[in-house]
Amino acid sequence: MAEPRGIDPRGPRFAASITSVLLLVATLLALVGISTQGSASFGWFAYQPMGDFAFVSRSAWAIEMASVGARVLDLGFLAVLVIALLFLWGVVSPRTAPWGVLYRRAIQPRLTPPADLEDPRPPRFAQGVGLFVTAVGLVLHAVGIPLALPIAAALAFMAAFLNAVFGLCLGCQLWLLLQRIGLVGRAG
Repeated sequence: MAEPRGIDPRGPRFAASITSVLLLVATLLALVGISTQGSASFGWFAYQPMGDFAFVSRSAWAIEMASVGARVLDLGFLAVLVIALLFLWGVVSPRTAPWGVLYRRAIQPRLTPPADLEDPRPPRFAQGVGLFVTAVGLVLHAVGIPLALPIAAALAFMAAFLNAVFGLCLGCQLWLLLQRIGLVGRAG
């Protein structure tokens, strides 16, 4: 049987729903982890008053003093790492990615056929954008940049949430913009 030229547009939205829940949990874990902890007090409030102003002290962040091993074993880091690996799976082999398989086997047979199919390249590109954002957060966290991990996880969460709830795929929109200016493949 020949492969269909497009994909059911409800599949990526289903995957975004699961991904947004995972990213919300990862963001919360990153917010309570080493990335936001101060050496003397809790992360956001770790400051030293100087005159009439309050400045964030560079030495106030626990992540800067932690070893690379401690940074990598942080629960927020591990959660975002798992999500980044799922994004990588979605880029390398979208047909075997777990949320796509779950959708095709458990959800799609219970639905009416889609009215029209969509090009699989934009959702795949969106997975790559999610991979890039989470990978940057992971690398910055590993080198000891405070708040990098929760910010990256929150950005990825917002993009997945927009796709899941409103059907607005930011990575797909970026693909279309890049296609319009000729940087990625033309529809064929």
